Amino acid sequence: MTAMGFDAPGGPEVFRAETQLVPVPSGKQVLIKVDHAGVNRPDVIQRQGFYPPPPGASHIPGLEVSGTIVAIGDEAAPEMLNRPVCALVSGGGYAEYCLAHAEHCLAVPRDMDMATAAAIPETLFTVWHNVFERGWARDGETFLVHGGTSGIGTMAIQLAKEFGLKVVTTAGSDEKCEAARGVGADLAINYKTEDFVEKVNEFTAGQGADVILDMVSGDYVQRNLDCLAVDGRHVTIAVLGGMKAEINMAKLMSKRQTMTGSTLRPRSDEFKALLADEIYNHAWPLFEDGTVAPVMDKVFPLTEVGAAHARMEAGDHIGKIVLKVSGED
Repeated sequence: MTAMGFDAPGGPEVFRAETQLVPVPSGKQVLIKVDHAGVNRPDVIQRQGFYPPPPGASHIPGLEVSGTIVAIGDEAAPEMLNRPVCALVSGGGYAEYCLAHAEHCLAVPRDMDMATAAAIPETLFTVWHNVFERGWARDGETFLVHGGTSGIGTMAIQLAKEFGLKVVTTAGSDEKCEAARGVGADLAINYKTEDFVEKVNEFTAGQGADVILDMVSGDYVQRNLDCLAVDGRHVTIAVLGGMKAEINMAKLMSKRQTMTGSTLRPRSDEFKALLADEIYNHAWPLFEDGTVAPVMDKVFPLTEVGAAHARMEAGDHIGKIVLKVSGED
C-alpha cells in the first residue's frame, strides 16, 4: 500500500510517498480500506518532531479515517466486515489501509459522504470528553471556546448549542467571526481588534463563562481565568501559545476555579471504547439526522498532504481539512 511518511521532522515539504505492507488486524482490531483521512493539528506537530506516536502506534500520521472494513481480528464482531465506518485511530491514517480498534469505530450514516465522515472522529471525541466529561458543561451555562473556526471550534460550538449552552468564541478576523456565528455562536469576538476578557464579562453581565476550552495556553491562561466564572472550569487541550503559564493563584482560589486538561491519543483502548460508546448513545444521533455536521474547508489528494499541512499552518482554513485517499470522486 501507499502511505505518506517522512524521514526526518521538518516543514510540510518533508512528506513523501512510501510503500508498506498492508497491516494485518489481530484481536479486536479491524482493517479499514481508507476512503478519506482527516488532517489535525496533532499531525502537524508530529511532522514538526514534537509529538511522537505512542508505543505501538504507526509512525504514519493520521488520527481519523473513513472507509470500509475489509478484514477483522479474531476478537472483532464478524458483522463488522464490509461495514462503512469512520474511526478514531492512534496513527496510520495517511495510508491506503489503516488499523483501528473495532470499538473505536462509528457506522457511517447512509446519507453521509465519506469525506464528511472522516472529518468527525478526532474533533468529536476530543470535544465530548473535554467539554462534557472533564468540563461538566450543562444546559444554561455559558461556554467559551477559542479558535471558533477550527475543526475543534466548529464542532464544539454546534454540540454546545445542541445541549443548551450559550456559546462565545474567538477568531482572528471579521470573516471568521461571521462563520462562527453561522454555525451557532451567540457571540464571536475578533481577538485581534477586541479584548475577549472584556467582551466575555460584558456578555455575561460580569459573571464570566462557566466553561472554557482553551487550545492556546501560554499568556491566555490568566486572561481566561479573568473571565471564568465562580466555580468555573478551565480545560486545556493544546499549547499553541506556549507550554508554560503564570497565573494568580489567589484569584483562582477566591473564585473556586478548576483547571484541567487532557490529551486523547495516548489514552488506553478501553478508555476510548467507553468514550465511543457514550458518544454513540448521546451525540451520534445528531449526526445521523444531520442536526450536527462538521464544517468542511478543503479536500486534498493524499499525495498533496504537504499542501494540506501548509494550509492548516497558515491558519486561513475554516473547518476541517481532509485528504482523499481512495474511493469514487
